[in-house]
Formats: sequence, structure tokens, C-alpha cells
Amino acid sequence: MFKDKVIIITGASSGIGLATAYRFAELKAKLVLAARNIETLKSIESELTAKGVQVISVKTDVSIQQDCENLINKTVEKFGGIDVLINNAGISMRALFADLDLEVLRRLMDINFWGTVYCTKYALPYLLKSKGSVVGVSSIAGIKGLPARTGYSASKFAMNGFMETLRIENLKTGLHVLVAAPGFTASNIRKTALAADGSMQGETPRDEDKMMTAQEVAVHLSNAILKRKRTLVLTSQGKLTVLLDKFFPKFMDKMVYNHMAKEPDSPLK
Repeated sequence: MFKDKVIIITGASSGIGLATAYRFAELKAKLVLAARNIETLKSIESELTAKGVQVISVKTDVSIQQDCENLINKTVEKFGGIDVLINNAGISMRALFADLDLEVLRRLMDINFWGTVYCTKYALPYLLKSKGSVVGVSSIAGIKGLPARTGYSASKFAMNGFMETLRIENLKTGLHVLVAAPGFTASNIRKTALAADGSMQGETPRDEDKMMTAQEVAVHLSNAILKRKRTLVLTSQGKLTVLLDKFFPKFMDKMVYNHMAKEPDSPLK
């Protein structure tokens, strides 16, 4: 079903974005890979091209509006249209709000929220024409606030509100809008997470071996797009968190606090 469909993936150089690129390459889609690290993208492009995949790489910082416009323009120049936009680019953080440099929160909003808005705005005319799909790779943190992740949760809550409103506005246009909340996934997002002063956290504080892999997320994501689902919530822990929070929010506040406090070097006391 995805053969020759034009699919844009932001944050495609690693983690869920990279796994999703490989997944859609297997499904014979035409790929547009976007990220800041063009050298890595070009390496991935060469690998996929050798396998017969039609793919281009576009250096893109999604926090820059002009970069997002250029990404869409390059896609249309090469392939003539867009069928799926996957807004996956994102960063995280770990620090108490009381200790946080506000520039860190602003940076997360610029990438996680505004990056989604910019790319979607410029892709929308082409997605409406193809009756295609726009995807926001959100998080359980966009459904339940996570302590020491104020900027991350805020940006994902904002993304969810934007995507839901976009869906309702387009009930009669044929546009498909999917919000995906992967839950804790083994990827590099925690290694590149920002600390209170804006520096990179470095080594992940969580046991990545016990998490869902990025490859598993990519399979679930492609299936959800194929079935034109509204939402995708992944991992047993993620699903349980969403369910219990509907009925026992005060209890879940305590549970979430205690769970996040167990992380090595947690800022929570």
C-alpha cells in the first residue's frame, strides 16, 4: 500500500526516525529524510539507494521556519507531491523547573512544537491534494505530565492540541491525522536530552535494554498510518498510564513521581 508513496520523515538520522525510514524503504516508498546532520543522512541515503530505494536527504533544522519550507519545496521538486509527513524530530530534557534555564524550555518548544507546526503548514496543501497523512510523534509525556520534564511534556501537550484541532478542522477534507505516543523507547533521545543549563545530559539514566525498540515502534507506526488510526499508544506501561490517569489522576501523580524519582541521579528528592 505504500509503494511509490512520498513520505517525509523529520529527525531521520537516528532513533525512531531512522527505524521508520528503513521500515518504509522495505515497503517501497519514496523517502525524504530530514535532519540537521546531513553527513549521516547522506550515508543512509547511499545505503538505501544501493537497495533501489528512491530517496533524497535535506538538511533541516525544524526549529527554523525557512528550513521547513525548503524541505517541502525540495520534496515537491523531486517527487511532485507528498503522501505522508511524519513529524518525528524532537529533543528531551531532565531538570526541575525551579532549576531550569528558560532557554531550555524555549528550545524544546521550538523543535518539538514549532517544528511540527512549520512542516505541517507548508506540507498541508499537498497532503490535502493527496488525502494523505500527517503524523505527530508525541509521547506519553504529552498525555501525562512527567516531573523533571516540564519542557518536554509542555511541547508534547502543545503538539497534541495542535494535531487534534487540525484533525477536527479537516473532518471533511480526507486528511488523516495521527498522534503517536510511543512510551519509553530505546533511542538516543535521552542521551541528547538537555540538562538545566542547556548542556547535553550525556549517558541515558534509564535501562534501554528493557524498552521497546525503535524498530518495533516503526512497524506499529506504519500499520497505524495504513489503517488511518487517530491515535497510537505504545508499550504496556504507556497504555496503563493513560488508562489509570483517566480514573485515578491523583494516584497516578504519586505513581509517576515515584517512578521518575528512581532514575539514577534523579533531580527528584
